Amino acid sequence: MTQLDRSEALALLASVSLGRIVFTQNALPTVRPVNHVIDRGQIVLRTHAGAALTLQTGRAGNGGVVVAYEADAIDPVTHLGWSVIVTGYARLVDDPEDLARYHAMLEPWVAQTMDHAVRIRPDLVSGFRLTAQPLAG
Repeated sequence: MTQLDRSEALALLASVSLGRIVFTQNALPTVRPVNHVIDRGQIVLRTHAGAALTLQTGRAGNGGVVVAYEADAIDPVTHLGWSVIVTGYARLVDDPEDLARYHAMLEPWVAQTMDHAVRIRPDLVSGFRLTAQPLAG
């Protein structure tokens, strides 16, 4: 296993469209799979009015809420690949121009109206690459 530097980790994160967001709901950790896009160094996801993440980030105001975001690409046969974990503040997007741009950039994977967006600022970025072990000999 080799550690990734910040720029390599963010580049790998940008190479996939699905990840998992971890946030607090009722004082307990909650995990949701979501699709994302990277825009100007920040992770953007779409959500809807009644979603727990929308409610949490909407209540937080400009300070946002602390979240973790994880994405990976690991081959189940070879066990090779990578994983990236980002921790940062998530904020509900309230600028109409940004919101319209994100609606054009990111198509939701679920058949539901996703009229909100959440932006995550990656404050802590870590990751690793699973590499092949050299043969003993």
